[in-house]
Amino acid sequence: MNPEIGVLLMNVGTPDSPKVSDVRKYLSEFLNDPRVIDIPWIARKLLVNAIIVPFRAPKSAKIYKQMWTDEGSPLLIHSEKFRDGLQADLGDKYQVEIAMRYQSPSVEEGLEKIRKNNPKKIIVVPMYPQYASSSTGTCIEEVMRISSKWWTIPEMIFVNQFFDLQGYIDGFIKRGKEFDINSYDHVMFSYHGLPIRQLDKVYEEGLCDDRDCEHELTDENHFCYKATCYATTRAIAAGLGLSEGQYTVGFQSRLDDKWIKPYSDKIVEEKAKAGVKNMLVFSPAFVADCLETLIEIGDEYQEIFEEYGGEKIQLVPSLNSDPDWVKAFANHIRTK
Repeated sequence: MNPEIGVLLMNVGTPDSPKVSDVRKYLSEFLNDPRVIDIPWIARKLLVNAIIVPFRAPKSAKIYKQMWTDEGSPLLIHSEKFRDGLQADLGDKYQVEIAMRYQSPSVEEGLEKIRKNNPKKIIVVPMYPQYASSSTGTCIEEVMRISSKWWTIPEMIFVNQFFDLQGYIDGFIKRGKEFDINSYDHVMFSYHGLPIRQLDKVYEEGLCDDRDCEHELTDENHFCYKATCYATTRAIAAGLGLSEGQYTVGFQSRLDDKWIKPYSDKIVEEKAKAGVKNMLVFSPAFVADCLETLIEIGDEYQEIFEEYGGEKIQLVPSLNSDPDWVKAFANHIRTK
């Protein structure tokens, strides 16, 4: 009997190898996406293909080589293990596949594996807890583009965010409790950054800065990435018993100075200058460890911290394929 329900788990992607040529190919596909760099076509092509990719690919290749394992890319490895755990929990009624928005395994490959079994329903899950057009939005758009060419289109369900899923929050609380939080001088919650203009596009009128997204989640801002990041932080902090003065929210991986502030690397620098010696860092925007967690936080922030007088940046591992997380997400899928 064929599975009745297909589940497609999506993530941003990874190069096929840490070779410069593969990294260049990945960056080119990624950064030429108009939802990622949302500027006019000609300007984007010039910026990405003539400036960013040629200069960034060799540097990024060295970083990918640094974190690459014998099994391959950590993001892909964690994604495969999570898929296998989810499949085992959901059983034969479901068919679980993974796809990367950029590179391999492709969205088309993942969808085709599901389509061939003629499912009654497909549940598409971009594995980004907080919605952003440049991550979740582009995944959904690509699935719609591909499936629109099918003669028979089954029921499609898109999970566009799950920042408030209790199993997700509990997963990071569990991770945090693996450390003696009171032994750290400060805690930082670091999320991937976004250009401020992409936040503003969420609203029909006015700007993100016109709202109090740092402190409240409303019907108006529930798709605002900044608002959901702060809501996520409040929930995890509450579960860990942290007071507001014990933690800071930051945003990493910016391309220029018009991205969401405060910047995580600047927080690391400022805290070190202020005498903080040990800092615990969560990265709840990522449910699987990857370059942004392992290298940017684990290595690069450690160097910044030491340069300004700090001693230890401790990265809290992501949820990856933790059994409790797998079970919680399987139960979430069953509700769809």
